[in-house]
Amino acid sequence: MDVDGGRRIFNRLRPSSSTDHRNNNTRQQKVCFHWEKGNCSRNPCPFLHPTAANGKRGHQGFGAEDIYRGGSGGLRRTGNYNFNSNSSWGRPQPAIGSRNFVRKVEKKICNYWVQGSCRYGDTCKFLHQWSTDSFTLLTTLEGHKQAVTGITLPSGSDKLYSGSEDETVRVWDCQSGQLSGVVNLGCSVGCMLSEGPWVFVGLTNLVKCSPQYKQLRPHLSVLQFYLCHSPDCWFQTILSKPHDPGPAWNVQTSMELSLSGPVGQVYSIIVGNDLLFAGNKDGTILAWKFNAATNCFEPAASLKGHTLAVVTLVVGGNRMYSGSMDHTIRVWSLETLQCVQTLTGHNHVVTSVLCWDQFLLSASLDNTAKVWATTESGNLEVTYTHTEEQGLITLCGMHDSESKPVLFCSCNDNSVRVYDLPSFSERGMIFSKEEVRSIQIGPGGLFFTGDGSGQVRVWKWSSESTTTS
Repeated sequence: MDVDGGRRIFNRLRPSSSTDHRNNNTRQQKVCFHWEKGNCSRNPCPFLHPTAANGKRGHQGFGAEDIYRGGSGGLRRTGNYNFNSNSSWGRPQPAIGSRNFVRKVEKKICNYWVQGSCRYGDTCKFLHQWSTDSFTLLTTLEGHKQAVTGITLPSGSDKLYSGSEDETVRVWDCQSGQLSGVVNLGCSVGCMLSEGPWVFVGLTNLVKCSPQYKQLRPHLSVLQFYLCHSPDCWFQTILSKPHDPGPAWNVQTSMELSLSGPVGQVYSIIVGNDLLFAGNKDGTILAWKFNAATNCFEPAASLKGHTLAVVTLVVGGNRMYSGSMDHTIRVWSLETLQCVQTLTGHNHVVTSVLCWDQFLLSASLDNTAKVWATTESGNLEVTYTHTEEQGLITLCGMHDSESKPVLFCSCNDNSVRVYDLPSFSERGMIFSKEEVRSIQIGPGGLFFTGDGSGQVRVWKWSSESTTTS
């Protein structure tokens, strides 16, 4: 990990009383060469070693008081972030002859921890779960049997929703960290999104609305289902309302709305300009508009252009950006719903797009994250490319505890890189047992990750430096 003038994640060991103080200061500024090779036998060692302060945590809440306080929370996928447009992207190179340099320290994850069989626990010299002092793990939510593909926390709600390929949406109580209820959908969840009080879930191969939805646990909010049917797929949205005290709550099924044309798997959902957009397996983007008079969504348009599945959508300003398995990003006008530009900078699946003020950030399985900026001609062009050793899965932006912009980037080596922006200086990593498929921000410094094993982990930015492993 690069250490670029930020907080160090290493603790300096106390010098021996028999060693010259001046020599100790020199030694303490260096990382132990033998520790980097994994074979340091000195105890105590006069050089730097990482500490291991990762203990097991029981189930606990994750800051419901922060949810009701509001707080900035960070970036939303549908919003913009005020950023200095004159800032240069990427870490500046030191001038020739400069003494400033970045020390790169190799950090290895414990293979036994990945397999669930590490017997060293907190004393293991290899990394468990994460490597940074900037945030800490609050709790792990267990229950999903397959990959978590969507996480969302509706504004003002004390319930966290997670969707999975195990065909369920699980509802978690933010105060206790316990499971509040399970909605069995009968088909895999492709994506989730909350907008105001709404929670949207993209599904596939759902034939009917089962009567089993009509009864959930007593302390759940009222849920209202809107179903949109097409020949080979259903698209389902869930409306979450604040609940009143009472002994029981029922799911109220509303009307079915037919969608024109085949849909297939819904991989991505976004809201913009009072329209609901869904990116689909067949490459189309379907749009609906809510009709308050009829209390339902009505088909508005079908946006065509991609030749393969649309897997990511984001709205920024008066534009919508779509990333596809066809390796392209298309730019759509929200006023005309026409494609105004096609971006071809990636040579593999575009897995994630994110708006950052007037910049567009994109991630791809081609191992790169690209920053796009508008030229004088009005078109987007690549202004910076960041390269990883692994394919990139998803991007998520937020602010840290000091209100500095941070980018999370999950990779298909089961890690999440954490970068300062705009420098792309790495400040930490999160490790998972399988790929992290979903990252979602919350209020009060909270953020959530969901991985291929079905785990949902709740994190929080640290107000003080706390060494973790």
